[in-house]
Amino acid sequence: MRLFELRSMPDFGLNWLDASGPDSDIVLSTRVRLARNLQGYPFSVRAKPADRAAVLATIREVLERSAQLADAVIVEIERLSPREQRMMLERHLVSRELLGGDRETPSSSALVVSMQKPVGLMINEEDHLRLQSLTSGFGPRQTWHLVDSLDEDLGSELPYAFHHEFGHLTSCPTNCGTGLRASVLIHLPGLVLTKEIHKVLQGITQVGLTFRGLYGEGSEVIGNLFQVSNQTTLGKSEDDLIDHLGKIVGQVVEYERQARAVLLRDAPYVIEDKVWRAYGLLRHARSLAFDEMMNLLSGVRLGLSLKLLPGPSVYVVNRIMIYAQNAHLEEASAGTLSSSELDIQRAVLVRTALAEAESSTASRTE
Repeated sequence: MRLFELRSMPDFGLNWLDASGPDSDIVLSTRVRLARNLQGYPFSVRAKPADRAAVLATIREVLERSAQLADAVIVEIERLSPREQRMMLERHLVSRELLGGDRETPSSSALVVSMQKPVGLMINEEDHLRLQSLTSGFGPRQTWHLVDSLDEDLGSELPYAFHHEFGHLTSCPTNCGTGLRASVLIHLPGLVLTKEIHKVLQGITQVGLTFRGLYGEGSEVIGNLFQVSNQTTLGKSEDDLIDHLGKIVGQVVEYERQARAVLLRDAPYVIEDKVWRAYGLLRHARSLAFDEMMNLLSGVRLGLSLKLLPGPSVYVVNRIMIYAQNAHLEEASAGTLSSSELDIQRAVLVRTALAEAESSTASRTE
């Protein structure tokens, strides 16, 4: 298992951006996580540094023999600079809990990512283990199979904390049972513009799902991007949870497509103007705040789905969303940037990416 070096792996963990999955014009990604703890060790919320170090050592020993993670890279969180830690968060590879804020004692936290398959795990987060898969587009069933296979592989050697009545034991009671959290990152501008979004979100919460912003719990919704996930795991099987999420989100995707069709039918010039204005601002702006950029990218993403724009590709838009975040901009500049400098560099990155996409499209059509 290799140690992580950012400079040798600039696109580390970003395969989910490629927009190759089902319904990827609406659903950016699907994530499935399984919470697991080891018998004989205090759970992370009560663990002392020595306990956490022992958990990490035990798991690493098993990972060295894992067929599923034979090609994996391990990222020891304490070895990362603060900027690199924020970059892992911006890439949606880690949680804030794994980073741990300003810990004064060693956390023994780590991220493990396969270089060939979209699977990995977080060690010493809220629980000892968070097995996870992050894939492109809308594929809860396929993503679940990847995590389930990894769970079987590691569970054959690791003694999971399990209760015959409550299932897998976790630090947070709402994760007990299967320990499964499945979510999709979904783009819903049609429902927002037709003012149907509140009705849809209310319906989601009434059937046992919840929604959050771009960065999960506690984050705001920007760019019309919502994370939709299951709320509880106890009392239902993994198949039930995955099927339920798939069914409800599938309906939301269909509602979004219907809303976009209504907009295109009833207000075609308004939508076309909105899309091209968004593209024009991104293409020529000299300063862009992150929230402003995300809202403009939402318009471009909508235009691409409705075929109102000839380009760029959804992949290019996805990459801009990641690389135009603050920590990535500072890494590219090799220094700390002020708020105004970040906005200027963000505009430069967006203009450059769109210009390169235009040039590539033009060369293909000649």
